[in-house]
Amino acid sequence: MHVSREIYNATVLEPLAATLGESPVWHSQRQACFWVDIESCRIYEYDWKNKTLKKHDLRQRVSLVVPSADGQLIIALQGGIARFNPDTSELTWITDMGLNWTDHRCNDGACDSKGRLWIGTMELDGRENDGDVYCLEKNEPLKKKIERVSISNGIAWSADNRFLYYTDSLTRQVVSYHFDEASGNIAFDRIAVQVPQELGLPDGIALDEEGALWIALWGGYGVSRWNLSSGKMIGFVELPVPQASSCAFAGDKLDQLVITTARKGMSAADLALYPGSGHIFIVRPGVRGLPAFTCGF
Repeated sequence: MHVSREIYNATVLEPLAATLGESPVWHSQRQACFWVDIESCRIYEYDWKNKTLKKHDLRQRVSLVVPSADGQLIIALQGGIARFNPDTSELTWITDMGLNWTDHRCNDGACDSKGRLWIGTMELDGRENDGDVYCLEKNEPLKKKIERVSISNGIAWSADNRFLYYTDSLTRQVVSYHFDEASGNIAFDRIAVQVPQELGLPDGIALDEEGALWIALWGGYGVSRWNLSSGKMIGFVELPVPQASSCAFAGDKLDQLVITTARKGMSAADLALYPGSGHIFIVRPGVRGLPAFTCGF
């Protein structure tokens, strides 16, 4: 049966040529969109009104930025979790998570409605089953939530907070978990999306107000939109580059989708074919996204 798919065309927001762009997030208090370049150890802050870009260089690989309740950032690095002040560039460590970071780093994550931080870890080269997903809550011990993952990536919640959606890229699956908002406990529900091989690997994800899931496709030349009830792809953002890494809704109305991409692992010949690799793209998809939750610590 033929399934109609809406096609969207993105434009360049910032021509950065990032090695490994990741973790876009809308910071409503600062009216800015943040993202990172993991391999360059750099945080970017895009002022939405003035259309200006500021960069913050760090000493460790940084994979995640999320808004904190005080208007600053909580960030995940190769070394643990820290608080970062974008105005002063002051970094304050929160926890090293009790892990050995010699050949591991944090990767993608998100905050839930109660301010808990969910963060995945991975071996630097993505060795299979060598990462885990943890949950960090204020005044609580670190809890391991999902074990033996390979390349831990997108985490998002349904609008009613009854389900958590998660992807371990190498599985090509988005898994739905029952989510208990009060306790943070999860229980396997079902495989919500199985990404076909020709679309590459699922990476970062974002949910919209209609309950559809947007998935950045590493090796898939775009971002796909999926009906989570049917598991069918219903839309596709075409990109002129192969490696889409993540996406997030941004702007006052959360009606624009910001997409990060990467140059990592591409040959000189590939980069000549796809010179926009690593740029930050944007598209107005005609639907609003769900707001990002702030960290409670």
